[in-house]
Amino acid sequence: MAFEPPTAAPTANHSLFAADALLPDGWARNVWVQWNGAGRITHLAANSVAPVGVAVAKGPLLPGMPNLHSHAFQRAFVGLTEYRGESQDSFWSWRNLMYRFASRITPESLEAIATWLYVEMLEAGYTSVCEFHYVHHDQGGTPYADDATLSLALLRAARNAGIGITLLPVLYQTSGFGAKPPRADQARFIRSTDNMLSLLERLAPAAQAQGAVLGLAPHSLRAVPPDSLAAAVQGLTALNPQAPIHIHIAEQTQEVDDCIAWSGQRPVQWLLDHAPVDARWCLVHATHMTPDEYAAAARTGAVAGICPTTEANLGDGIFDMPLWLQHGGRWGVGSDSHACVNAAEELLMLEYSQRLSRRQRNVLASAAQAEVATAMILQAVAGGAQAAGRAIGGLAVGLQADMVVLDAHHVALRDLPAHSMLSAHVFGSHRTSAIDSLWVAGARRVSEGQHVLHGAAAQAFVAARSATIAPD
Repeated sequence: MAFEPPTAAPTANHSLFAADALLPDGWARNVWVQWNGAGRITHLAANSVAPVGVAVAKGPLLPGMPNLHSHAFQRAFVGLTEYRGESQDSFWSWRNLMYRFASRITPESLEAIATWLYVEMLEAGYTSVCEFHYVHHDQGGTPYADDATLSLALLRAARNAGIGITLLPVLYQTSGFGAKPPRADQARFIRSTDNMLSLLERLAPAAQAQGAVLGLAPHSLRAVPPDSLAAAVQGLTALNPQAPIHIHIAEQTQEVDDCIAWSGQRPVQWLLDHAPVDARWCLVHATHMTPDEYAAAARTGAVAGICPTTEANLGDGIFDMPLWLQHGGRWGVGSDSHACVNAAEELLMLEYSQRLSRRQRNVLASAAQAEVATAMILQAVAGGAQAAGRAIGGLAVGLQADMVVLDAHHVALRDLPAHSMLSAHVFGSHRTSAIDSLWVAGARRVSEGQHVLHGAAAQAFVAARSATIAPD
């Protein structure tokens, strides 16, 4: 099913007035925001009077949330693994089932699945996505005539939905530490380092045309040998010295044990000793680190990519966020396998996991922000923007006008002060969303809680999923 991109243009007069807005340094009253035709904020003033003819937000104005880790095709896989297939199910048994599903994805089904997912993200408060894309070839592992076919499907899905995207093609070469040959069910993922760099060059014009950012995702230390990792990072830097680099790291204890057996070092320790990790990097999961690794990784300026609902779904473990923050660590959230697509619920799961592990409350409040929801959103937006490599770090002049408005008339929020509305939004667990509207680069993509493509994209998603799981 073909989709027409939303035709929404920036709001009339390129401006919006909000009685309450969450700015990078906290809440402000009576905020007037203006942006230009490119979707960049050009003026932002608190304590203003609502200008005549300017749209007025129906509730608190929030910065859009970047989703820093996504495997789009896995959204259609949700619900298909929630049964015990082995005596002790784990991430690894889940992965085997996921590989079977991935083997059936087509360019058409990937675009339909991703389009619906990105519509869902927008309706759930995400304004951009970092797509960690590793299904590259046809079902037999043979490159398509156009080697960028599946990457271009994802770019089209993002363009049609109207979400900002950082596309991170995945370098995947081996099945385990020590350069073990890839498995047969990994054939669709495999690329040489030179081929990956060629793919990035091929994708550059399409990405630039829609304002997307290209980066690189070495899948993991078990999937990319040291020489390839070094060459890929060097090659990417030659193409774009600012391009983001994302890597799965220390997600599972078996991964840690296998890395020690291979190298004598834990994964994060090895990476920091052998790669130029800095603020361009996003360490996805980083669940299992020692205190020394937390301190050393935080010092690099890299972002920790936390995916709380997926990490819970897969039984990964709990990231020690207070320890990370103690060392000045930066972080953001991602929906990863998309067992949940809801920015607020990722923050809820993150905070609740810390409460359960420490038997405390309001763990992630900060000295600057006693309201835990406010503190988490400001930190996650800043960290997500850094990981995305895009100017989307909040409501400020010069940044992109990625904005979310809550519905102050929603029963869970009604008659509360703005900061409490935000807390109710994050921790209230509503049957209906409290999001009223959302803008990406000044273009309104969600109105009264719904995206213009909601119905058509949902129908195409269901058809694509049905075709993918149908027996041969």
